[in-house]
Amino acid sequence: MEYYKFTGKRSSYSLITAKGMENEIPGLVLSFMIEFWYIIVLLAVVLFFFWKSIPNVKQSKEQVEYSLKNITLSTLSFIAILGLSILIGRGGTQRKPLRRVDAIHYGSAQTSALILNTPFSIIKTLSKKEDLAVPTYFTSEELSKHFNPVKKFSSTTPFNKKNVVVLILESFGNENIGKKRNHKSYTPFLDSLITQSLFFKNGFANGRLSIDAVPSILSSIPSLMDNNFIQSTYAFNKIKGLPRILKEQGYSTSFFHGAFNGSQNFDQYAKISGFDAYYGKNEYPYEGGEDGRWGIFDEEFMQYFGEELTNFNPPFFTTLFTISSHNPYIIPEKYKNKFPKGTTKIHETIGYSDYALQKFFEFAKTQKWYDNTLFVLSADHTSAGGKGFYNTSLGKLSIPILFFDPSNDQLKGISEKNFQQIDILPSILEYLNYQGEILTFGNKLSDDNRMIACYQNNAYHFVKNDYYLIFDGNKTLGYYNWKKDRNQEHDLAEVRVQERLHFETEAKAYIQSFNSRVVNDQLIPD
Repeated sequence: MEYYKFTGKRSSYSLITAKGMENEIPGLVLSFMIEFWYIIVLLAVVLFFFWKSIPNVKQSKEQVEYSLKNITLSTLSFIAILGLSILIGRGGTQRKPLRRVDAIHYGSAQTSALILNTPFSIIKTLSKKEDLAVPTYFTSEELSKHFNPVKKFSSTTPFNKKNVVVLILESFGNENIGKKRNHKSYTPFLDSLITQSLFFKNGFANGRLSIDAVPSILSSIPSLMDNNFIQSTYAFNKIKGLPRILKEQGYSTSFFHGAFNGSQNFDQYAKISGFDAYYGKNEYPYEGGEDGRWGIFDEEFMQYFGEELTNFNPPFFTTLFTISSHNPYIIPEKYKNKFPKGTTKIHETIGYSDYALQKFFEFAKTQKWYDNTLFVLSADHTSAGGKGFYNTSLGKLSIPILFFDPSNDQLKGISEKNFQQIDILPSILEYLNYQGEILTFGNKLSDDNRMIACYQNNAYHFVKNDYYLIFDGNKTLGYYNWKKDRNQEHDLAEVRVQERLHFETEAKAYIQSFNSRVVNDQLIPD
């Protein structure tokens, strides 16, 4: 019940196995039991009434003998019940059993998760293989005409060896930033930084979880399957993301995450993707600063992060992932009642993390490397509790993304371009005047033909210009003008047919290219 508010989708078998959270769960179970105590009470009440409803049946010897004599009837009853169970389990007498994605046929994209139920979702994924199926919409020659993830970079100016700092902000969705109606901003520092940066007003996450954000931002690999890439059988595919590309240009590379080592398997992915060093809670050298759940509070860890950057030889590429604005939403005692409480529990910790970000930039400004650094900030995903547009299937992907270079006054303004996490890698390389080929499922900053891609609630979600396509791999489930129809109330699938069919063709090419490249371990240029 509570997890759904965060993910926006029904839980699968991975919830039972705590896949991707094996290291976090033991330390968080107690805090979850305290925070969601009413769930335990509800469970106890339901179990009590269930127990009381069981009839206390006592059979006499004669009754038992009579039952044995009627074993044929019992067998027929069992077969009938079994057959009925199978019929219900497959969802009817139709040719194919019901799938999770079929929920869309009984409601809108916004209600499909409510139409489903969790036991059904768990059963459907109980023995589900992680392997992606490679569709054959197009021949290889046709596919390259519709979509080619290999992009060439050419520049007449030499490569600019600026330092690159990528800051991934936990749960800083667009619903949590900026001045909102009837209350002060929870993120006054980030709001001020946006005015000095190139800010993408229409920024999107490529997944709904933190573990989806890392490969999207650092390797330009979107989350286009049921399982997250880091935890999938494809995690050890050869990839060439920002760490390896920039290392070839002479950069030192590092990944910082204030949680305990092993959290979200980020340390494993840091090695796979080619980072020189990983800095987690184990590497933090100071006493104190622990939040008692995840790791080190953002303020202390970001100060440590800044100190380490000062010790690195330029040029360096580094990534920091914040943790404090994550459930169970703990802030240091000394800051209690300092930040606005807001309307949901996360808002106070968003305010604290924004303050920690401010303290980091105050320190960074005093360092020699500051003016020669490109800062890229992106939320990992949105948070629970969004309203209006932020409670729609597309709004639940709406995040802030910004590029800030203190030495470049031209890198400022509010961009109307649709921009996603997987666009960060090619855009950084273009900004640095990179020359060569890379494989990316995203777009360069200068690209106009931009496709936003995500997979959630058993369907693909694509955005191009003003239009939003929900596609199950075979047919369109919804087609909207998302800028005019923010709450997705007017399906245009049968109104703008030719335009929608063209969009479908591009979507199919994108899916086939992604699945084929991942399955065949072809995530680097040929």
